[in-house]
Amino acid sequence: MIRVLIADDQELVRTGFRVILNAAADLDVVGEAGDGRAAIEAVDAVRPDVVLMDIRMPNLDGIEATRRLTQRAPAPRVLILTTFDLDEYVYEALRAGASGFLLKDAGADELLHAVRVVAAGEALLAPSITRKLIEDYARRPPVREQPMALAELTARELEVLRLLARGRSNADIARDLVVSDATVKTHVARIFGKLDLHDRAQAVVLAYETGLVQPGDLPT
Repeated sequence: MIRVLIADDQELVRTGFRVILNAAADLDVVGEAGDGRAAIEAVDAVRPDVVLMDIRMPNLDGIEATRRLTQRAPAPRVLILTTFDLDEYVYEALRAGASGFLLKDAGADELLHAVRVVAAGEALLAPSITRKLIEDYARRPPVREQPMALAELTARELEVLRLLARGRSNADIARDLVVSDATVKTHVARIFGKLDLHDRAQAVVLAYETGLVQPGDLPT
């Protein structure tokens, strides 16, 4: 059972999400919060697996609440609720540790899929948000030297990180490198440990920040 906390300052939005999520046999809404501070307190109380987090909330915004929550151990997965006009917050939220983004006008099936994907440890970005993120990196000057952050990775781990940042799943990477799924999982775990990452979304950000992958490398 995936335990979900909904953090949004609009009660109607929370109610709608709760009804959809509770209708699924494998999902359980264990709490709600109307602002960022309340969200942090609720996480302490009910220990959810996934937090649906709005960005614009009173007292403490969703990005800062996400940053504080993802610095904990164990940290819940955070799925950011956003709209098209909030794309400028995407990068900041990823840096804060968000595992994915869900547009508020998404359908019920998309909501259920997003929660399950994030709970499983995968990154989830809507196509419009991915495009915005890529365009942002495309405007930046190229990184000429590989930073020290990647120095501890082996050649194979760097290869796995590149593929991971291009949106490849563990199964995809295993096929590409002709290795087992278990081997890929081991590489990914070691990458996360060496780089102090907690999920694939942070790995994607780091790969772009360091110039390990370029915007044109990400498949459509």
